[in-house]
Amino acid sequence: MTTKDVWGLYAEDIRRFILSKVKNPVITEDILQETFIKVHTKLHTLKDEDKLKSWLFSIARYTILDYFRENKQELPVDDLEIESEPEPSEHSEQDCLRGIIKSLPKKYRDPLFLSDIKGLKQQEVANQLHLSLPTVKSQIQRARKQIAQGFMDCCGFKMNDEGHLVGEIQDKADCKVCH
Repeated sequence: MTTKDVWGLYAEDIRRFILSKVKNPVITEDILQETFIKVHTKLHTLKDEDKLKSWLFSIARYTILDYFRENKQELPVDDLEIESEPEPSEHSEQDCLRGIIKSLPKKYRDPLFLSDIKGLKQQEVANQLHLSLPTVKSQIQRARKQIAQGFMDCCGFKMNDEGHLVGEIQDKADCKVCH
């Protein structure tokens, strides 16, 4: 199952769940995007597809909690039914990617999310965002370049002769973006 398939099946359910907790449609969309970035980077770790829906809602719960923590707001803990299982503390490329994408300006993050995570064609992204196709293509390319630069800045990755990022992930404390 791909991220696009998961989006098609559950995005509306997750959106309603998030909206019921944060009560703000704009923040809901941001949290929904962040949730599906996490889903996209971790989908390969899901062992049992029968548990997909509960796994998605757990990710959404943690993402909502992160939002409230980051904005120093009171946590609606009674509504979230937090699982007793803590998130893994191991630091990975996905953690850095999440931090880098989150730090992108909204004008680059949104087209990248719609295209690369949600799976829309670039023309559909342009239509949805009310932008021209060349503008959307440019924003997506710039976002991808900023992600590559983010890995170089955050974790000391380098670009090899073939244009691929190479390097090893640093300890979380040494990362400049996701620590």
